[in-house]
Amino acid sequence: MPRKQYTIHYIYKTTNLITGKFYVGMHSTFNINDDYIGSGKYLWRSIKKYGFENHKKEILEFCKNRDELKQRENEIVTEDYIKNDLCMNLTIGGQGGFTIEQQKENNRRSQISQKILRDTNPEWVKKRSEKFSGIMKQQYNSGKRERKIFCDWTGRKHKKETIEKIKHSKIGHGIGELNSQYGMCWIYNNKENKKIDKNELNKYIEIGWIKGRKMKF
Repeated sequence: MPRKQYTIHYIYKTTNLITGKFYVGMHSTFNINDDYIGSGKYLWRSIKKYGFENHKKEILEFCKNRDELKQRENEIVTEDYIKNDLCMNLTIGGQGGFTIEQQKENNRRSQISQKILRDTNPEWVKKRSEKFSGIMKQQYNSGKRERKIFCDWTGRKHKKETIEKIKHSKIGHGIGELNSQYGMCWIYNNKENKKIDKNELNKYIEIGWIKGRKMKF
C-alpha cells in the first residue's frame, strides 16, 4: 500500500523570544495543530537552554504540495540568509526533506515539547483545551462528526443473574481501610462543611467546629 500523502504544507519561523534568534523551516503534516516547532540542531539547543515557552512559532506561508514547499524553502533560506548572526539554520533550504526515521524523530520531539508544556504551562493547557473543545463543537454542529449515542436504560432493568454477579463482584470492596473515606469525618461551623481526618477532630472542636454535617447555611 502506498504511503498516505500529507495534506498540509507550510513554511514556518520559530523565534527565541529572549535572544531574538530564529529558525525557518518547512513542515508537512495532517494536523496543523500538531505543535511541531522545528528540528534544527541549534534550535533544539536553544529550546533546551531557554525553555519551550520562550520560543514562538509562526506560519509564514502555505504551499500546495511538498515539491512547492521545498522550492519555497530554498528561495527563502539562502546562503546569505543563514549568514545572519541571528539565524539558527545551518544549511540552505529545500535539501530534500525528512526520511521516515527523521520524521519519527520529529514526532518524538513534538511529543516531548507537548509534555513540557503540559507540565510547565497551565495557560497553554487551558487554551489548548478550549481550542480543541471549540473545534469539536464546530464539527458536531456542521455534521462532520457524529455524536456517540449511548445505550438508553430508561425503563430497563438488569436481569436477576446480572444483579447477583454485580453483588458478588463488590464483596470485600470498600470495607474498612479499603474504603476511600476510612478514618474521615464531617465537621461544620456557621459557614461551611469540611471533611477531615478523625485524628484531627479534637483540634477542630476546640476552636468551635461541630462534628457532623449541616446541609444548609
